[in-house]
Amino acid sequence: MNRMHGIFAAVALTAASLAANASADAPASATVQPEATAWQHHHASFNYFGITSLYTCDGMEDKVREILLFFGARRDLKVEAHGCPRGPDSLTRTAWVTADFDTLAAAPADTAEAQIVQAHWTAFKLNAQRPNFMGEGDCELVEAMKQTLTQNFSWRGLDYSTSCTPHAVSLLDFRLQGDVLKSNPGHAG
Repeated sequence: MNRMHGIFAAVALTAASLAANASADAPASATVQPEATAWQHHHASFNYFGITSLYTCDGMEDKVREILLFFGARRDLKVEAHGCPRGPDSLTRTAWVTADFDTLAAAPADTAEAQIVQAHWTAFKLNAQRPNFMGEGDCELVEAMKQTLTQNFSWRGLDYSTSCTPHAVSLLDFRLQGDVLKSNPGHAG
């Protein structure tokens, strides 16, 4: 029993020593410096054609709005779905979606005219389980939004993959991850 106690004591001392060395090597301040950016306006449109998932016009607008906000679009965005019937029981396979929104530019073009916004790079993951408003059936929508998302936000290390199979859903159908530029809390956005 004493031998086991000695082994546990040696393991505990080794672990404490490693932890102390690791904290000594860590930088004193791990804060990320904000970047000066500016809002940039975008008008985007895309066609949705869903074989697996159907949306109402309102449901399509809500889902697109949530995705744009998740990636840092300013809250005053406008999303409209056209060519689909309105009403709670009016599901459709097709829609033409337009969005007017502002996102942060990685380097503001003209700081004299632009209102400077403090921002930071934020790591994200978007898939069928994350964030909670996404679901297994959203692959075709994420695929349809690819150009809207990739061309209108500031990204670092973006990994955008979709593999939608008609009439089938999977947790692995789509995945986006990387860093996106978002405004700091307290700034209009």
